[in-house]
Amino acid sequence: MSLLEAQIEEEYIIKEIQTDDEEMDSFLFTLGCYSGEPITVISHLKGGCVVSIKDGRYNIDKQLAAAIIV
Repeated sequence: MSLLEAQIEEEYIIKEIQTDDEEMDSFLFTLGCYSGEPITVISHLKGGCVVSIKDGRYNIDKQLAAAIIV
């Protein structure tokens, strides 16, 4: 499932990033968002969601959230 369907405050392990957009893939990698990394959805917003990756919190849009498979 993608992050859009993930439960709030539950930790997941990223299985894969589904995108053909190298720029998006590179951006997610700089956030520490790649296969095998734990991720937690803090809250769902109208335009996306707030996630916790490593020691940071990030607001990501629906397109990015849909590309992250957990």
